[in-house]
Amino acid sequence: MYNLLMCDDERDIRNALKIYLSGEGYKIFEAENGEEALSIASSEEIHLILMDIMMPKMDGVSATVKLRESCNAPVIFLTAKSEDTDKILGLTAGADDYITKPFNPLEVIARIKAQLRRYAYFGGMEKKEDTISVGGLELDDNGKTVSLNGETLPLTPTEYEIMKLFIKNPGKVFSSKEIYSAVWSSDPLGAEGTIAVHIRHLREKIEIDPATPRYLKVVWGKGYKLEGGK
Repeated sequence: MYNLLMCDDERDIRNALKIYLSGEGYKIFEAENGEEALSIASSEEIHLILMDIMMPKMDGVSATVKLRESCNAPVIFLTAKSEDTDKILGLTAGADDYITKPFNPLEVIARIKAQLRRYAYFGGMEKKEDTISVGGLELDDNGKTVSLNGETLPLTPTEYEIMKLFIKNPGKVFSSKEIYSAVWSSDPLGAEGTIAVHIRHLREKIEIDPATPRYLKVVWGKGYKLEGGK
């Protein structure tokens, strides 16, 4: 049985969705705002979250950013807004999908099943050997691959080694010279330019908006670090 967390401040929407989702065999947890959702997610094993965006106390975007610090369960945003900026905002915050209100409950069920299949298949529900995860990023050192939200990234061997360094050391700041020495094992002459190019290429592959990165971030005057998609 999958545990679903449904977070929406409109009781009628929660009640309607609960009828359909319970009929599919899911166990439903309910929250009226982001604060309640975080509390439930910290105390229960949650496999997927339906998250409204506009809510009192804590909105869905803020809650998802906080949630991603410790939880990689799929998040589907439920939003009354259809503008592209709202969709991008949700995905940037760490959501895996979005559905615009008003919605067809059957579409919601289909989206949930798709996300749960991916979550289970790519190891979200059990720890795989020889893998390291940071946010939605996962490194498989056996297969020499890096995936983002279950999708394998088309990395070159050099890009893989750079990502391996970051993923094994989340939050640690590396200078260009340190990255160059670790990956190339040679004198880091001209490291700044070389590493800057590789970081730009990596951002183009892993970031929704490379100009506003969620993962690979610059620490001015010091170097680069990997964060968990916050």
